[in-house]
Amino acid sequence: MTSAVLDASAVLALVRDEPGADKVESHVGRAAISAVNLQEVVKELLLSGLDEPTVRELLDELRLDVRSHDVSAAYAAAGLHAQTRQYGRGLGDRSCLALALQLGVPALTADREWKKIKVSNLELELIR
Repeated sequence: MTSAVLDASAVLALVRDEPGADKVESHVGRAAISAVNLQEVVKELLLSGLDEPTVRELLDELRLDVRSHDVSAAYAAAGLHAQTRQYGRGLGDRSCLALALQLGVPALTADREWKKIKVSNLELELIR
């Protein structure tokens, strides 16, 4: 059963052993992530100097349930624009939030700005 949806910042905190990693670690093997957010994670790790095989190995160990950003996800994320635009939330953030709403589980993030977002039935959990 899916325990949470991870934002890119939550995955990066875990992989880099940053503050809050312990909160994310408890979801390893039970967390979902949008393919949009996975792309953000992969990009950041590649920019940090890791090669693709190493990135794949690191992320495979997390056993993430990667969910596609399909037509339904696109409409759900776009539907959150009005509630999130004033806080500067982009496609990746809305993709994560929409997936958390769809699955009915908390969205985990290191981004404190997310606490300003008020969406009915959305549970947010800051990892630090």
